[in-house]
Amino acid sequence: MARKAAVKAVPKADVVEKPKRVSRKTTPSPETLAPLGLDRLIGLVLDETARNPAFKKLVTAAIAGLQGPDAVAALVDRRLTALERAHGYIDWQKRRAFAADLDATVSTIVSELAPLDVDAALGRLIRFIGGAQGVLERVDDSSGQVVGVYERATHAAADLALRLPTADAARLAVKLVPLLEADGFGILDALLLTVVEGLPDTALEPVDAALAAATPPEPKASVKPAARSTAFSTQGWDRKMQRMRLLRMRQALADRRGDVEAFIALEQTISPDHPDTVAVAERLLTANRAAEALDWIGRPQKRGVVVVTREQMLTGSFDPDAPRRERTSLEIRILDALGRREDAQGKRWAGFEARLDREMLRDYVAKLPDFEDEEALERAFDHAAAHADPYRALHFFVHWPKLDRAARLVIDKAATWDGSRYEILAPAAEALEEASPKAASLLYRCMIDDMVSKGRSSAYGYGARHLLTLDALAQRLEPGDLAPDHATYRDALRKAHGRKSAFWEKVKG
Repeated sequence: MARKAAVKAVPKADVVEKPKRVSRKTTPSPETLAPLGLDRLIGLVLDETARNPAFKKLVTAAIAGLQGPDAVAALVDRRLTALERAHGYIDWQKRRAFAADLDATVSTIVSELAPLDVDAALGRLIRFIGGAQGVLERVDDSSGQVVGVYERATHAAADLALRLPTADAARLAVKLVPLLEADGFGILDALLLTVVEGLPDTALEPVDAALAAATPPEPKASVKPAARSTAFSTQGWDRKMQRMRLLRMRQALADRRGDVEAFIALEQTISPDHPDTVAVAERLLTANRAAEALDWIGRPQKRGVVVVTREQMLTGSFDPDAPRRERTSLEIRILDALGRREDAQGKRWAGFEARLDREMLRDYVAKLPDFEDEEALERAFDHAAAHADPYRALHFFVHWPKLDRAARLVIDKAATWDGSRYEILAPAAEALEEASPKAASLLYRCMIDDMVSKGRSSAYGYGARHLLTLDALAQRLEPGDLAPDHATYRDALRKAHGRKSAFWEKVKG
């Protein structure tokens, strides 16, 4: 009773009340807005039109829609004309309002004009998208807001185009081709490809002819003065890129038609000296022309510019061996198609030997006769353990997985591991914690020593977690497994790096 009385004696001011949720009865919806009445809603709309220019355009378009499609089209046309004539630069401070205005134009076309006249709406969307070049060149669009509006317009135009009868869609595709020249950002490309995807193969010939007619000629090889103008250089580059775009589109159409000869001819036009032999061989193999495919895949291929995305850089997922692996895999498929089993197996083993390629080894073993796989795997594991690159070997064993061989490799090469190779050592250490506490501890020590000795403060959090993992692994080690033992290692680490308080704070935390 005394305890209950004490609880009741707590002043109300000391009780923290939970914030109340907003009732769904106050969330705008048809049910909650209807009781406000027409006059109240009209007042709210008029107030917002005074504050929000983009909203005012939407309301104006809705009112125009009551008068028919011509009235809405006239509103849109005035806005499109203003966009086409404008030359002023739009900085980041005005970008949000400008993007909202563009978005209101798209909404007007999609929501007000399209229900009344699909053809008129589609024509205005194409005109809007066609003006993207001029707009994007004069706006600071580092956030991508304005490009996002044009992408929305492209999706909307594609949705309307897919509703068209086949003949009308084919005519639209042909009509889009001349507009590509003024579309340096490739926004119309996406619309054209979407329209083409919906066409039957029999309707592709006129589109291909239009693309061929629009393709700029190959620039003549000539020696230019050293001091040629920047304008000339830019113009020549733009024409070259335009030519490349249209030829690649024609290749896509050739693929749709299954016309391998047209694809090859276009590839040789695009790159006479160094055509993409893998792309050609892939299509010849698909067309059951394996002998020709083998001839193409055997031709020397000059490696072009390698593009690495920001995501690949951040995640470490870039694979420099991917083009070579793709080429080898295709050659093996061709050899299999030709019935050259031994040659195909030789390529698989060679691919494994050179790069410790797990998939090559799996395919090699899968193609072996019964009872020969165990011997082949042992031979493969021995080869991996002796590989010149121990990090590649460790990665192979961990991901095969063959953890006993991974642990043996770690222990045998204990003095050679570079603690800065976190991308290999960290997952290996984690994988080995159960199978071999000794090997895992060696890798964790190696990484900790590198982080702390080099003052890699950004990695201290990982180092602290590794040290705590070492504390746990030490309980499972046999006496004499590691020298020095864990307690001695910890003391030495504190003695050598005791002043690096940021690290020890992470450990404590």
